[in-house]
Amino acid sequence: MGLRVEQVEGRRGVSRFIDVAWKVQAGRGTPWVPPLRAMVRDSLDTKGNAFYNDADLALFIATRDGEPVGRIAAIENRWHNRHHGDRVGFWGFYECLEDAEASAALFEAAERWLAERGLDRARGPMNPSMNHECGLLVSDFDTPPCVMTPWNPPYFGELVERSGYRKVQDLVAYWVPADGRLRVPDRVAALAERTRRKTGVTFRPLDVSIMEKEAIKVLELYKQAWADNWGFVPPSWEEFWHTAKDLKMVLVPELSFVAETEEGVVGFMLVIHDLNRVLQHIPSGRLWPWNLVRLLMGTRKFVAGRVILLGLTTEYRNRGLFPLFLHEAARRARDVHAEGAEASWVLDDNKGLCQPMEAMGLEVTKRWRIYEKPIAG
Repeated sequence: MGLRVEQVEGRRGVSRFIDVAWKVQAGRGTPWVPPLRAMVRDSLDTKGNAFYNDADLALFIATRDGEPVGRIAAIENRWHNRHHGDRVGFWGFYECLEDAEASAALFEAAERWLAERGLDRARGPMNPSMNHECGLLVSDFDTPPCVMTPWNPPYFGELVERSGYRKVQDLVAYWVPADGRLRVPDRVAALAERTRRKTGVTFRPLDVSIMEKEAIKVLELYKQAWADNWGFVPPSWEEFWHTAKDLKMVLVPELSFVAETEEGVVGFMLVIHDLNRVLQHIPSGRLWPWNLVRLLMGTRKFVAGRVILLGLTTEYRNRGLFPLFLHEAARRARDVHAEGAEASWVLDDNKGLCQPMEAMGLEVTKRWRIYEKPIAG
């Protein structure tokens, strides 16, 4: 039978596609954490996920002698291309055994599908966009992944580059400890205090009882804060709310706060539970009733989390508020006896975020890479 690549569709095809991750990753003694299958299915749901109101995808599985050895999704994000004036296609959800022939065949299938739609570049991995999980891990492979961040073995990068892909952007993570290890230099602390007095900034917890109203404010700030970032596409309200509803269950209210002045809301920080601390004990990725109980019990007590969104209005972005945000987050984390939180991901050339973090003694703990290559149109 040899090697075969096929496009799969429908509920059964999506289930087969999801299963490939377990064929590639499970039982190998690595830090890989099985995702919830329901969350992966939602990311691929072209009818129920609002992202696909202006996008489409095709799913490909590679088999060798009838056994699955890899998978890839080809994604056409029409809103991205209109927003940026691009003709770029995307790929994501990539998984493959250490099989160079299978990997090359998967990329060929995805690139062919994208080229048929008049797209002239292929970029990835995106699962399925920059507003979701993205990037290929290229460092710190011995560390377990934080929730909603990718983990892959080192050879994934080698396979991707063999197919002609080259780095176009790196994303990084910083670990923000909640104890005294967070070093706030005197000059930074003084700047933060002056900024607090000068701007009159106050912090309040995000009110989950009026989540939709809060989400509307956060979306507007998110679009302002990220407008100039590489590859960013502002999500529609439907897409943002679809994600926000899912995050509500794992949001850490004590650490998710809004910054306000007399002028109104000027910034926010959202922190979610590191659900992977629980998911690593659910190897099947299926939410059976007993697993659901374990999941709910495991998220009651906050231990560690992830700073998933942080933003400031354009007017306040250059007023020295970021150290104030970090100091406030660390203070709140100490109050709930947390270990800390991973701040990810951050564009590695975003000096406005990276420099203040490094001035406070924080170091890059993980690095993910986004690749790109020209394809024949």
